[in-house]
Amino acid sequence: MSGRTSARPHPRRLLGTLLLATALTPMATSNSYAAEIETLELPGLAEPVEIVVDRWGVPHIVAQNEHDLFFAQGFHAARERTFQFEIWRRQATGAVAEILGRRELLRDKGARLLRFRGDLKRELNHYHPRGEAIVTAFVEGINAWIDIARREPERLSIEFELLGIKPERWTPEVVISRHQGLVRNLTEELQVGRSVSLLGPDKVRELVDFHPGEPEIALDPAIDGTLLFADILAPYRAARSEVRFRAEDLVNADDADDPDARGASLFPFEKRGAHAERADEAGPFDDRDIGSNNWVLAGTRTKSGMPILANDPHRVLGVPSLRTFAHLTAPGWNVIGGGEPVLPGVSIGHNEHGAWGLTIFRIDCEDLYVYETNPDDPLQYKYGDGWERMTTIREEIPVKGEKPHVVELRFTRHGPVLHENREHNTAYALRAGWQEVGGAPYLASLRMNVARDWESFREACSYSHIPGENMIWADRDGHIGWQAVGIAPLRKNWNGMLPVPGDGRYEWEGYLPIRDLPHLSDPEQAYWNTSNEHVTPEGYAHRRAIGWTWTDPYRGDRVREVLDDDRDHTVEHSVALQVDQLSIPARKLVPLLRDVAIDDPKLNAARALFDDWDFVLARDSTAAGLYAMWERRLETNVRSRFVPSVARRYLPTLSMRNIIGWLSDPDERFGENPPAARDELLRKSLAEAVAEMTERFGPETANWRYGDEKFKHAHLKHALSDAVDDETRKRLDVGPLPRGGNSYTVDNTGRDDRQPTGGTFRVVIDTADWDESRATNSPGQSGDPASPHYGDLFKPWAEGEFFPLLYSRDKIEAAAARKIQLKPISEVD
Repeated sequence: MSGRTSARPHPRRLLGTLLLATALTPMATSNSYAAEIETLELPGLAEPVEIVVDRWGVPHIVAQNEHDLFFAQGFHAARERTFQFEIWRRQATGAVAEILGRRELLRDKGARLLRFRGDLKRELNHYHPRGEAIVTAFVEGINAWIDIARREPERLSIEFELLGIKPERWTPEVVISRHQGLVRNLTEELQVGRSVSLLGPDKVRELVDFHPGEPEIALDPAIDGTLLFADILAPYRAARSEVRFRAEDLVNADDADDPDARGASLFPFEKRGAHAERADEAGPFDDRDIGSNNWVLAGTRTKSGMPILANDPHRVLGVPSLRTFAHLTAPGWNVIGGGEPVLPGVSIGHNEHGAWGLTIFRIDCEDLYVYETNPDDPLQYKYGDGWERMTTIREEIPVKGEKPHVVELRFTRHGPVLHENREHNTAYALRAGWQEVGGAPYLASLRMNVARDWESFREACSYSHIPGENMIWADRDGHIGWQAVGIAPLRKNWNGMLPVPGDGRYEWEGYLPIRDLPHLSDPEQAYWNTSNEHVTPEGYAHRRAIGWTWTDPYRGDRVREVLDDDRDHTVEHSVALQVDQLSIPARKLVPLLRDVAIDDPKLNAARALFDDWDFVLARDSTAAGLYAMWERRLETNVRSRFVPSVARRYLPTLSMRNIIGWLSDPDERFGENPPAARDELLRKSLAEAVAEMTERFGPETANWRYGDEKFKHAHLKHALSDAVDDETRKRLDVGPLPRGGNSYTVDNTGRDDRQPTGGTFRVVIDTADWDESRATNSPGQSGDPASPHYGDLFKPWAEGEFFPLLYSRDKIEAAAARKIQLKPISEVD
């Protein structure tokens, strides 16, 4: 049955004229024009649904039953982000080679190796008592839009025309895909293993900021460390990497400017380069550019006397944005907030009772098992006193322009086989907690969406397996709390930091109950904050269940510094703190430079920029520009001095905490005269920074502005940006605009010149008055370049402005820009 529209302009053409040009001000909610109305009749709906889209693109969905609520959420999200949905589906199912050819075969094989193969019904109902029904309704809504778009391709966004493809229908298996999960243990485990094999455990512990405590990191004698340098994780890494387009992929490929051009990422779950130095080799892991902040304050610290909760999850910047806002209202549901558009529900937000947010908490739920294989039968691996046989599954992968490619997927008792070295009778397999029932990222938020108090929220958290998170809570009764979540394997005889033999001596003994992970409620200091740093209580009983490497503490320290001094906190204070760009490392490092003897007048003049600097990495600051360059050179030079060259490709990037410690208190590692050697390193780094700034911007220091387009800026490149002509690229890309901050500021903007990561999605939630909550979502709510909501939030975000996240019906109506009436389809005559 087909969807029908009322006698109005075509919806996609109409979309471009719905919103009048208005100034986006943080607090404005008045409406000076009537909302446009669109009516659609859809198969699958039981009762009418209304979607009110406010002027910031947030859909407020009102349904009369649960099924129709999630049907409408799926329908609207798929309509706004159709191309994003289609690429997600292909990544999840291993069907990218079907449109991009054989270069994507490894990705598709990896996706099929890593997909969930358990009981689907049990899986879906893990996330909510009616999870199967909710996910099914969500998928039905997606497919209702896909069916319309396939029949009327003129409704589709430009990407489909450029690539000559149409979107395909979804199944619940796509929703529960694990390919986007924020896990990093396997990469870290292999690189630590490689580093240990090159340098030994003592040297690696000296260089890596493992904490709290010092893990045992000696390789088991049964493992040949020299074999760890093969490209063992190739299918794992390929399956989790971004989809990149080339000009040759376009329908008019013969007219393309550059047939070898490589596109940007559509779903940038991990920063390209953060984990890979080369396409075929995993490089050192670096967490500095990925992070999040959250905090929650009790009423005793707020002006209103009620809790305030703030959250800005940091991910790679992209267009469209990774997350989207939605407001879901139906009997039993009244929740608003954000999450990934391809998932039902809300992962960060609030209902009428309380609010919640998240940041990454380190839990090691992956292990790399190394097997001795039988020289006479490479499909057998040693386990205990005998041999076990791998399971083999054959699948066909469609390939553009070719016959389907047949792949053989192998599995041991622990999981998928990632690599086989038949010359050395060795194989490697992954065991992952996310392959268990409940391993779909963020879906357990469905239970959180209906939590009524701290205890029901904690119960909902006990179903949240992936990723490891710091969940915070604030409610209307005045309570606040923190619960770490994630699936944490119990390892009795090792800590999970290195590859281990798969012969049965290193087995998991179940999982730690999530409620036994670190948690607290109503803390004495009347607030709690996390920024991916170590916050585990001293003497925590289950040390091996949590991670050993954490983000540097400076973002979290800055938040605590501000909150400790604030006893009259407001929403505006949290908004300001989310965009705070004061650098604690700068405050520690710059004083070390002041006493360094420098004879060069040019260097002395440059150093003088720091004399009255407030250590804020503001986009219009010349001192911030010089400091940022000096900090980069300092990190590089310290790494060159301390890390043996043979291990630099594999050893984790040095933590800033270690670097500051070494520079502040130089020891024998600097040589015979540690203070003098330290000072020379500081001077050399300054000289290199000045030379770089001079080359880029000229000798006048007034031109060394941090936010210069050639220095620190945000420019969001579409997945097809590098594959299309200049005119089309202008329609697809968003930016550039100047930025400030870096990896160590609360406003985490990463280390690169073009901001790679950050908190493009932000919320500050006021439990005293839900309508006073604030939000951002750069560049906009829509993924269609023809939509006014494609890039309308980019400039306000870049300038630190927020919009009101409206919750009450009267405020929503006042800010309505568009109304969509979804009705059950009429009987066919």
